[in-house]
Amino acid sequence: MGLIDRIKRRLPIVGGSPPPRSAPVPQYRPAARPEPEADPVSPRGTKPVAEYIADVVKGNKVVMFMKGTPDAPACGFSAGAIGILKSYGKPVFTFDVLSDGDVREGVKSYSSWPTIPQIFVDGEFVGGADILKQLHESGDLRTMLE
Repeated sequence: MGLIDRIKRRLPIVGGSPPPRSAPVPQYRPAARPEPEADPVSPRGTKPVAEYIADVVKGNKVVMFMKGTPDAPACGFSAGAIGILKSYGKPVFTFDVLSDGDVREGVKSYSSWPTIPQIFVDGEFVGGADILKQLHESGDLRTMLE
């Protein structure tokens, strides 16, 4: 038996008969969709974004709006910046902007700075990771944090 004959036997569209069915073909049924999860509650609660940012920045000596948390930064710039700040042993208030998109965009407007992380010291905007690194290397950051 040649290759063509074997193909014809297997494939009815080529000229063979359909193979015998030993069991019924299961019918496709879409999986039940899980209920959508409720949006997580933002750490800011229901406070307006601008008011929340202003309160946090003015109410803490050092504030960092970052991607992720100090123990699990979600980007290299946030990791570098929090590493520098931790090296001084001073308390740092951090906010994970990935937990609240409104705060993520709001802090950019508040500081007129387009990127995250953003660091504030004594209520004043310092800059992002690159500026923080420069201040650290020059020794100026130590003075600012004292």
